[in-house]
Amino acid sequence: MNKAVLIETELPVVPLARDTLQDGIFRQLSDMILDGEIIPGQRVKIQELANAFGVSTMPVREALKRLTEANALTVISGRSIGIPPLSSERLKDLRRVRKQIEGITAEWAVDMIDDLAVVTLTRKLEDMKQAASKSDVKGYLRANRAFHFEIYQASGSKTMMAIIENLWLQISPYFNLLHESGNYAESNQEHEAILNAILDGNKPALRNAVHADIDGSFKVLLELLD
Repeated sequence: MNKAVLIETELPVVPLARDTLQDGIFRQLSDMILDGEIIPGQRVKIQELANAFGVSTMPVREALKRLTEANALTVISGRSIGIPPLSSERLKDLRRVRKQIEGITAEWAVDMIDDLAVVTLTRKLEDMKQAASKSDVKGYLRANRAFHFEIYQASGSKTMMAIIENLWLQISPYFNLLHESGNYAESNQEHEAILNAILDGNKPALRNAVHADIDGSFKVLLELLD
């Protein structure tokens, strides 16, 4: 995993207003990481990011510093960044924490979730199924993040959402590696179980389905690391 070939690729960024520079850059880069737009082994040049945002390198470096401190990115050289290598120890730690945090946050959401959120979850589940059948990795990862975060946001806890986003910033780039294993199709079975548990108001079943989803990706990634 640590010897991955570095890949040069364009990123989907847009220019930002001057009064929101650092926060806007941080937010957009975070969204790109969470949606799998930056993949393990990819080299992202700081100057190219600055050019894409239409700013100097200074606010880009400040935003990147925050993401580096969150273990979401690492400095490859003085002029480029990438996704940090994932060790089996860190993977196991992320799994342990994710199961506790995401499981209880999903349970909280059961009492708060509304009909509009259920419609969104149903649509995102269908999006994931379509993406998996078409081998659309980017489409799957965007829908996967939207599905899970719709649930966690329904909990009403901004504190939990901040913790979960930090956890996903560290692990979600590696979801790019799960497609060839067939994990996306298997994970969608857990997503269906998650949605059904929400509709039934069954908190234990919901927690179990969230745990099973996390465990599924963990097992594949652990095999890749080994």
